[in-house]
Amino acid sequence: MPKKVTCIKLPKTEGKKGIVLASRLRIVDRELEIRRSENSIYIPLVRELLNGELRMFREHITTFKISSSRFQERKKAKTYFDLLEDKLSPHLLASLPRALDIVGNIAIIELSPELGPYKSVIGEAILETHKTVSTVLAKASAISGTYRLRGFTVVAGEPKTETIHREYGCLYYVNPAKAYFSPRLSYEHNRVASLVKEGETVIDLFAGVGPFAVLIAKTHRNVRVHAVDVNPHAIELLKKNIRLNRVEGKVHPILGNAKQVIDEGFDGAADRLIMNLPEKAIEFLDVACKAIKPTGGIVHFYSFINASVSMETVKHNFREAVERYGRVVEEALFCRFVRATAPHEWQVVIDAKIR
Repeated sequence: MPKKVTCIKLPKTEGKKGIVLASRLRIVDRELEIRRSENSIYIPLVRELLNGELRMFREHITTFKISSSRFQERKKAKTYFDLLEDKLSPHLLASLPRALDIVGNIAIIELSPELGPYKSVIGEAILETHKTVSTVLAKASAISGTYRLRGFTVVAGEPKTETIHREYGCLYYVNPAKAYFSPRLSYEHNRVASLVKEGETVIDLFAGVGPFAVLIAKTHRNVRVHAVDVNPHAIELLKKNIRLNRVEGKVHPILGNAKQVIDEGFDGAADRLIMNLPEKAIEFLDVACKAIKPTGGIVHFYSFINASVSMETVKHNFREAVERYGRVVEEALFCRFVRATAPHEWQVVIDAKIR
């Protein structure tokens, strides 16, 4: 049933400006639909305007009128939970995953064993409520092995695992069944890229399909990024992503073991080193110390920690390991908890200046 509330009536020619101003003042009733007639726009308000707000409207809007009108309630977008309410028992609904990973047009979910028999129903509900998704994958194993891969089962939609993912203006060919990729690290990709300075030589020791390397090259005119990975599938996708984002000549893909690659030609070459292999990065700190220029540089070090371990302990262990390899942590520039990865487990990052 339409609801009668105070509103602002203004000409359509000033509609966009009026909506923006009302939104900034936080006076728009978000539960109601903005109404349009042939010549006017009506913006529903949560309250009467204050004198200062009226003054702002007079300064920015040529013609407007405060009146009242009836508005329809906004239609709330259905979630996949809503679609499953009459298909699953309450205790199964409580077990549904609260978060999905969206990679390109693929949705990735983690289902408990008790939800296994209902995976197709759940997948179809996700397809219906996520219009850009064409495939739903369920995690079928834990991440394991040298390439950090897991198994997946197609539960709905197109039977595929490869897609194109967009992140911070870059496009990436991604295949989570063949090369590790996490959309939950998008903030880190952008954060690290924003710290790189023009003229730097960057080594990404565990580059994967290139979310760090490509973004760095895309956002800087004069950088050289050596992107290393031991997984041949990751390197093939990385090469496609270099071409796709037109960063040839800036990103140099290298297939091989990080230790061997640095030994064979990158000793003392890097101004900045990225170590996004949280399971084993501590085991490659000797490589990092060798790769950083003799005058020093920056290391972005990622690790997993138990919730009982403090960040101070992580920094202490990092400092000790660096000193064992003949270098010194001049300063821990930045530390943060990146994301929860399991119950009582976190991924953390340390940005350190090493000399």
